[in-house]
Amino acid sequence: MKLLNSYPKIYIIILNYNGWADTIECLESVLKNDYPNYQVIVVDNNSPNNSIGYIKAWAEGKLDVWVKPDHPLRHLSFSPVAKPIPYVYYSREESEKGGNKDLENKLNKELPEGITTKYPLIFIQTGGNLGFAGGNNVAIRYVLNKDDFKYILLLNNDTVVEKNFLSNLVNTAIENNFGITGCRINYYYNPHKIWFNGGNLNEWFGRATHIQKEINKTFSEVSFITGCCMLIKKEVIKKIGLLDESYFMYVEDLDYTYRTMEKGFKLAVVHTSVIYHKVGASGGGEITPFSAYWYYKNSLKFRKKMPIIKKIISISFYFSRIPYITIKWYFKNKQIIKSMFVGIKDALSKN
Repeated sequence: MKLLNSYPKIYIIILNYNGWADTIECLESVLKNDYPNYQVIVVDNNSPNNSIGYIKAWAEGKLDVWVKPDHPLRHLSFSPVAKPIPYVYYSREESEKGGNKDLENKLNKELPEGITTKYPLIFIQTGGNLGFAGGNNVAIRYVLNKDDFKYILLLNNDTVVEKNFLSNLVNTAIENNFGITGCRINYYYNPHKIWFNGGNLNEWFGRATHIQKEINKTFSEVSFITGCCMLIKKEVIKKIGLLDESYFMYVEDLDYTYRTMEKGFKLAVVHTSVIYHKVGASGGGEITPFSAYWYYKNSLKFRKKMPIIKKIISISFYFSRIPYITIKWYFKNKQIIKSMFVGIKDALSKN
């Protein structure tokens, strides 16, 4: 695919919570990508493990990424890019007022050779754990205030990217006027296995499924895109608004893609844009009572938004699975069952 004659500015937003080592590896790979007009924002949700301190130290050249020498994806983030990399550190309040443009412009001239961005890194401390939607929204407000972009890319911190992932993503999005565009996502620890290559929303069941097979074409139109990698057109954000912060974690991506389609925008996944995901790392690994609460609450909350007939059928399907889930976890972790029912109760009692 030929590259664009002009390169609209893209903001890449990476949300961190206690995952500084993953975030640093992700940044190393992102800063090697071949798209020539992007700026990276790292948002920290008040990590109690001093994540932002470690990420600052990395940017200053005091801390290097470490990847197992025999890992097949090591080349995507190693050797490390040149340091120091200039950055601006904002509080939530400072960022949502648009930041310090004079300082950012001054730092543009101090960028080291070997990285492909033309702008300093932006670090934002939210001051609290705002969840996936809330943390990303802080950065989106900052970007909207600057209003110098065409797309925003939400990218999980526990990913590494192929060099051409963003060029392929942006080219296809612009050429086909897609509202939200996603990429092919393979497993980081099993790089030839597909985790996501498109997604389908079944409105009657109220659930989305991943396509996990090879597709031999540039892109496919879909009805769901995971928030792990989501390129969002400015016009979508202007019309749809921000992510719904009441979800906190899980299902907010399904909600946003559904609202986008309702407004007439098209969704697609670009099969030639490839990243690798440490599945489970950003959510703390396997299901926990905390994640069970939010998943089952939000799954029901989303179904309540559907048109009346689809709402009735999808909620009936949801409750038909509760006995199976209860039996499944009864002998493994009864606390997960308790959290699930608390989540269901809260979903039923709140709008």
